[in-house]
Amino acid sequence: MIEGLLPELDVIRKDFPILERTLAGGFPLVYLDSANTSQKPQVVIDTMVDHLERHNANVARAMHQLGAESSEAFEAARDKVAAFIHAPSRDEVIFTKNASEALNLVANTLAWARGPLEIGEGDEVVITEMEHHSNIVPWQLLTERKGATLRWFGLTDDGRLDLSNIDELITERTKVVSLTWVSNMLGTINPVAEIAARAHAVGAIVVVDASQAAPQLPVDVVASGADLLAFTGHKVVGPTGIGVLWGRREVLDQLPPFLGGGEMIETVAMERSTYAGIPHKFEAGTPPIVEAVGLGAAVDYLGHIGMDAIHAHEQAITAYALEGLATVPGLTVLGPLDATLRGGAISFEIDDVHPHDVAQVLDSRGVAVRAGHHCAKPAHKRFGVQSSTRMSSYLYTTPGEIDALVEALEYTRSYFKLS
Repeated sequence: MIEGLLPELDVIRKDFPILERTLAGGFPLVYLDSANTSQKPQVVIDTMVDHLERHNANVARAMHQLGAESSEAFEAARDKVAAFIHAPSRDEVIFTKNASEALNLVANTLAWARGPLEIGEGDEVVITEMEHHSNIVPWQLLTERKGATLRWFGLTDDGRLDLSNIDELITERTKVVSLTWVSNMLGTINPVAEIAARAHAVGAIVVVDASQAAPQLPVDVVASGADLLAFTGHKVVGPTGIGVLWGRREVLDQLPPFLGGGEMIETVAMERSTYAGIPHKFEAGTPPIVEAVGLGAAVDYLGHIGMDAIHAHEQAITAYALEGLATVPGLTVLGPLDATLRGGAISFEIDDVHPHDVAQVLDSRGVAVRAGHHCAKPAHKRFGVQSSTRMSSYLYTTPGEIDALVEALEYTRSYFKLS
């Protein structure tokens, strides 16, 4: 038994029915693509089916018993998410359709903001070279539209943020610092609280992309130093189509609405409208109701297991994976080689084999991984590669599945007749 693994791993795996599948050729499914999307426990599936079968109605506007039940379930999900991330107030939790929408909401509303949050010529936004495209493109659009300047932290050779020039990057001109907590490509865990402290010292706001952190680290939004934080439901064993933006009330209150429509208003006249308070100011139209309810069940499930225990499991299985990958000739891991410095996503290259070919051969052996640029082209360019293969573990990953990966990689080498 490897120290740190979840003690009832076999029991946990039975919660995820898809893990019982076999694939073409009779190979058992070895799912190592959880950074892309996680699998779903039966309780999330059952909760969503139950809502659709017994409680389905629109929220906040249907004046009947079903409407009340649906609204209660939807708002209960907000309570559960607030507890999951230790938000000071449930009103600070805004449901979006994914993390990308949450980050775009922030960048777009900052473009329209007036007062202390207004951004204009001479102002700067700071990101990092390891960001997912969702945390690059919105800031490019914002700075282009407002005549501001986009700057970024570079990376060290071992895949960590180069903080040597932090005082030159984050200055009195900086209005926003936006960074990922855990890299989806390099796996690196960034010191967000340390960087946030520097940003706050110059009056900048801090936006954290927690898409890869929320599934595997205990998240305390206040302790993180973030002013705004985004993550997506489908990576935390919840469904697709639901994301979360958390923000400090003082910041959210200063931002203008994002989308206009039903339920985000206080009143509407033909001449002008006034707007609801948070969170409804940012939730125009019918929200993703059953998806939010499913997300509530998901964070309940993770909370029952315990995020500290899940983090320990991820570190243990990641260390085991790094050891196994090190035995494959010609394989190079991109990012930190110390499991305590990283999350469960491990990108790698194999000499003389294209990452897509690696993934295809692995898939023929039942091992599901991702290949490509993982929506992180600048990070790949930094390391001189166009793409990579990525394995990513989660709370249901076993050492036996890592062994199957390593064995399939050896088979890949033999398939391509590598010496």
